[in-house]
Amino acid sequence: MADRQSTYTVSVFPSDADGDRQDAAPTRIQKALAEFVMDFHLDNVFIYRDQIRENVLIKQYYCDIDIAHLISYDEELAHKLTQEPAEMIPLFEAALKTCTQRIVYPSQRNIKLPEHQLLLHSSASELSIRDLTAAQVSRLVRIPGIIIGASTLSSKSTTLAIRCRNCQHEEVISVGGGFSGISLPRTCSRPRGPNDDKCPLDPYYVMHERCNFIDQQVLKMQEAPDQVPVGELPRHIMISADRYLANRVVPGTRCTVMGIYSIYQQKGNKRSQNAAVAIRNPYIRAVGIHADVDHTAKGNMTFTEEEEQEFLEMSRRPDIYEVFANCIAPSIYGNKDIKKAIACLLMGGSKKILPDGMKLRGDINVLLLGDPGTAKSQLLKFVEKVAPIAVYTSGKGSSAAGLTASVQRDHNTREFYLEGGAMVLADGGVVCIDEFDKMRDEDRVAIHEAMEQQTISIAKAGITTILNSRTSVLAAANPIFGRYDDMKTPGENIDFQTTILSRFDMIFIVRDEHDRGRDERIAKHVMGLAMGGRGTEEVVQAEIPIEKMKRYISYCRQKCAPRLSPEAAEKLSSHFVSIRRQVHASEMNANQRSSIPITVRQLEAIIRITESLAKLSLSPVADESHVDEAIRLFLASTMDAVTQGEGQASKELMDEVNKVEEELRRRMPIGWQVNLSTLKREMCDGKGYSEQALGRALHVMAARETIQWRHGQSAIYRSNI
Repeated sequence: MADRQSTYTVSVFPSDADGDRQDAAPTRIQKALAEFVMDFHLDNVFIYRDQIRENVLIKQYYCDIDIAHLISYDEELAHKLTQEPAEMIPLFEAALKTCTQRIVYPSQRNIKLPEHQLLLHSSASELSIRDLTAAQVSRLVRIPGIIIGASTLSSKSTTLAIRCRNCQHEEVISVGGGFSGISLPRTCSRPRGPNDDKCPLDPYYVMHERCNFIDQQVLKMQEAPDQVPVGELPRHIMISADRYLANRVVPGTRCTVMGIYSIYQQKGNKRSQNAAVAIRNPYIRAVGIHADVDHTAKGNMTFTEEEEQEFLEMSRRPDIYEVFANCIAPSIYGNKDIKKAIACLLMGGSKKILPDGMKLRGDINVLLLGDPGTAKSQLLKFVEKVAPIAVYTSGKGSSAAGLTASVQRDHNTREFYLEGGAMVLADGGVVCIDEFDKMRDEDRVAIHEAMEQQTISIAKAGITTILNSRTSVLAAANPIFGRYDDMKTPGENIDFQTTILSRFDMIFIVRDEHDRGRDERIAKHVMGLAMGGRGTEEVVQAEIPIEKMKRYISYCRQKCAPRLSPEAAEKLSSHFVSIRRQVHASEMNANQRSSIPITVRQLEAIIRITESLAKLSLSPVADESHVDEAIRLFLASTMDAVTQGEGQASKELMDEVNKVEEELRRRMPIGWQVNLSTLKREMCDGKGYSEQALGRALHVMAARETIQWRHGQSAIYRSNI
């Protein structure tokens, strides 16, 4: 149908003069569509007949049709539907209505049925939002993306009942779909005799109680973060969803929308109307919304039988854990334990919902803390590629609102609505946060709740709500001085609060150690990569390609939720007690609290690691071998970080520190101020104490707020007992 200037009419009833081809065509098309719905069957099952019957019996008047079925039935009809959806869809919906009449109420001829809605889905090629051009206007398109905002439901009228103020003449006018508005007639259209008076201009008013309304919702859809080209802002588009499509999705849902690419004229500021008369804004009138990821199943991918067979064979390999860990960032040399920890993070433990409704998270959080140049960011980038859902963000460029959620105001309705941030968009996946130490404290606090309770509570601008953020966090940070200082305790190196550290299941301190043999091997590996794209002989091509790893992770997360065996549980609890005893002893030795806490959260962490190891090999029960490896990983990471610096802090040094501390308390009355250089002269040169002991003692006293640093740490003020 070319754009003719005349009005386009659709005849819904069979025409009397069948010779008039123009009128007969829509009727013929409608008949063909009705036949398709009635006749289409696969293996003797009439799919759409049954669907309509089921839906109508529960008072739902819609039918979800697969375009592939229509293509196989009648290719010409399907082509017409994709090319001219605005004309075809009303015909199709009328055809559905006649089918309902024939299927459900065959004997009652005069029953009044409500309007039906046609929903479409297809597995045809997808278009990205940035590929939508003017060529696609008023065509059927299929677009993947992530919903970032959803308006409240509004009622849109489909037919308006209007009455003239002057002569009470009534009329019913129909309204188009989408955003297109309608203007009331300017003059009264009552047929008049020669002597009748004319009604004045604009006589009509709307009688709301006699109009018909449908639900309409406006969604805002953005490209998925992993499909945005580097250096581009993600594009978004408005989607108008009505009737049965309203309230289908919430912000944060990844879905594919099928709809008519349409245009509307933006109401609003006068300037834009005067400036450009013919400019229109695009939007999509949805005719089908299908959520890609079912968050309860963590990645609702469908797997073929061959794939499942292959995955089961993979999981039975005795060395699957080693192989899987080696396939994580194969071009990075060494760091075996960190790669194993990342394998656990990708799998995740089992989420538990207790009888009283309390939830225990199953996601594992890992912190990599270490010297520059130890490939921390590369590991994060790799995880972003291999995790089924992942968002990569850098600490300095992320605000609290960007990580959690922000409240935006809708331009047209002036209503507030929520837009999810990185933690909400990565629901069911991994958030990689680089430069974690460079974040402002108030922004870091925003993710405390997201990391442990896995929700984000918002109370802004009259919106109080809770969003889900069931994500694992993989964070990378540098120590306080840029490099890890061996002469200082972990507390002096790590500039994080205990509250955030206790939420990490594993904390790795990545050290750039000077060891000739290791340096030679790394240099050789890097040279190999630079020359031929391969590393040393040890790291040949990864056994499992990234795409297969991604599918395997989804498969494991979907199909397996291991539980601990009684023996494993017994072993874990006794081990946790001994770890606590060990930490307590080292705290007594060092005469200060450990900066990395070992709490009950850490016991839960070891349980989660155990479950993720069992999940990796698809075993339903986690046994003692899994527990042993989980404890080994925990000791190699967090416990290693707790005891770091203790080797240097020997018993003699600690005794010396205590003596220096007593001496300082005697030397400085409360309210006294001394220069650091004077103290050094007195203590180190005069009394023979080491500078290290003096520095450690001052640090401990400052931590207890016994003394305060003044004048850029050149003077010390005694403030407290």
